[in-house]
Amino acid sequence: MSPKPPLPSGRELVKIFIKLGYRKVSQKGSHIKMKNDETGNVAIIPDHKELDRWTLRTILREAEISEEKLKKYL
Repeated sequence: MSPKPPLPSGRELVKIFIKLGYRKVSQKGSHIKMKNDETGNVAIIPDHKELDRWTLRTILREAEISEEKLKKYL
């Protein structure tokens, strides 16, 4: 079983996504929509103090980002 990734806040995840080539498209309430123009992937990131583990996994799966890649930026 792989070790659990650390749980970032929504704002920390937005900063990481920007480093990975995403840009902020829009925000509705506490949900931030990020898009990568090269791949066309879109991810919705809730602006919470700490993301739930399953929410984080869902966001990474939608964005096609591995947990290992995320760990490099944390």
